[in-house]
Amino acid sequence: IAGLARNRLRKLSMPLIKDGSLAEDIWIQIADDDKLSDEYPSIVSLKRWLDDQKGLLSHNGLLGLRLKSHEGCESLDHSISNLDLITLEFPVFTDGRSYSIARILREKLGFVGELRAIGNVLRDQFLFMHRCGFNSFEVKREETVTDWLAAVTALNIWYQPTADERVSAPYLRSLEKYNVEEDEKINLKVNDL
Repeated sequence: IAGLARNRLRKLSMPLIKDGSLAEDIWIQIADDDKLSDEYPSIVSLKRWLDDQKGLLSHNGLLGLRLKSHEGCESLDHSISNLDLITLEFPVFTDGRSYSIARILREKLGFVGELRAIGNVLRDQFLFMHRCGFNSFEVKREETVTDWLAAVTALNIWYQPTADERVSAPYLRSLEKYNVEEDEKINLKVNDL
């Protein structure tokens, strides 16, 4: 019976790339009216998080939150630091709201847990998702870790700072203007892949 309950709560698993490697997806989506799993890490909806945050935080297991792109993150606060995972949905290729949500979660709300892109996650978007703070991705079966690594290392010069903390070209130019030594510039390139 436990296996049936797990299958009812969990969608068909897609390959997961986490921190640049294939990983097993141990998380299950919990319906709003179901109890949290004692056996598996649980993902709840935004509605459930807002309605029962205190009760959810008293649960001993790992806890995640699923945000649909139309839900935004305006109703969230720094209490998300208690979450281990936040999934952000990309329902269609042309819907980029989850990029903005990811940056707000990382840069404004200080979320340091796993930030997962789900839904219509395409290889061409890996690099930009990674730059916005995503560190895990549900991908199509034909996509591989090699594809992911090729995508996130395709470019190495940036004109804008983002959540991945890579140093921007304008900043490097300003160092040249003030004659900063080359070895000091190299030390400023954090989180290079």
